[in-house]
Amino acid sequence: MKLFKCQNCGNTIHFNNDVCLACNSRIGYLHRLFDMSALALTDDGDWTALADPSRPYIFCENAAEGACNWLVPVERDDAFCLACRFNLTIPDLSIAENHDNWRKIEQAKKHLFYSLTRWQLPMPRRADDPERGLAFEFLADQADGNGVIEPILTGHNDGLIAINIAEADDAERERRRTMMGEPYRTLIGHFRHEVGHFYWDLLVKDRGGIGAFSEAFGDPDIDYQLALRNHYANGAPVGWQQTFISAYASSHPWEDFAETWAHCFHMVDGLETARVYGIYPGETPAGGIHPTDVDPYEATGIDQIIAAWIPLTVAINSINRSLGQPDLYPFVLTDAIVRKIDFVFRLIANSRERP
Repeated sequence: MKLFKCQNCGNTIHFNNDVCLACNSRIGYLHRLFDMSALALTDDGDWTALADPSRPYIFCENAAEGACNWLVPVERDDAFCLACRFNLTIPDLSIAENHDNWRKIEQAKKHLFYSLTRWQLPMPRRADDPERGLAFEFLADQADGNGVIEPILTGHNDGLIAINIAEADDAERERRRTMMGEPYRTLIGHFRHEVGHFYWDLLVKDRGGIGAFSEAFGDPDIDYQLALRNHYANGAPVGWQQTFISAYASSHPWEDFAETWAHCFHMVDGLETARVYGIYPGETPAGGIHPTDVDPYEATGIDQIIAAWIPLTVAINSINRSLGQPDLYPFVLTDAIVRKIDFVFRLIANSRERP
């Protein structure tokens, strides 16, 4: 994730800010420019963005709930920003706990859309494709007439991504992470994983890529429900770390792809953050620039990503260990896993909708 500067005072601002803490200017995100902007109120009650003064803006309607800081051009005559237009269902906000959880979920979703727009990936909405367009439902567990809790399962179905808002509660998410034996479970990770299923449909199945996919990940026609039951009953196969990025990835080729897709997002966003903070572990190649200094969203091959990522994660894990903390990056990148990441990376690169 990038760092941004307040155009009014030059103070550093972050992606989730809506106010500059130095000069108290209102701040909003312009997704067309991938930039945060200081704002000035106009006589009409709109906002002028100092990063783009050519047009007036309003805040997304969800800003009134403290759930969004993205801007909408006034001429669009749309109440919601690009990211919030994909919301199909939000929880009952009259319940305080729901409101707090939804705000955290929206922040994580904005990180997803930052990456999707940086990569210029196609994003067909439900309004464009009612059967399979991308949409989100943020739902809370419900009790039936007998008081029995009916849990909401986070998952994907034909473009519709459901997120259980309980995942926004740190204690509950940690409980589920421990129960399921996962080294990594975050809201951002959920979004990146589930949207991977959406893009498998859009970029692999719909574009005739099943053959190449099968060579990299295995046969997608393996019975999915049976495979999941077997995984939860017996766990991952012995030695899964050699070919899968996570234990869950070993359950079925679809899950392997989604886990690998999410990992590609983790790596690229992590490298961009390291780049803006000037973190360059390892040696700079003779006569060249350090791989961490390459914009990862513009990298031309997986070799550039791996060359920057491995030294970075070794350094960060070493810092964590020196403080008595578990590894921040508890993954092993074997050659087999890197080949799968390369498949996803090339799929993304070949699917960009450049203006």
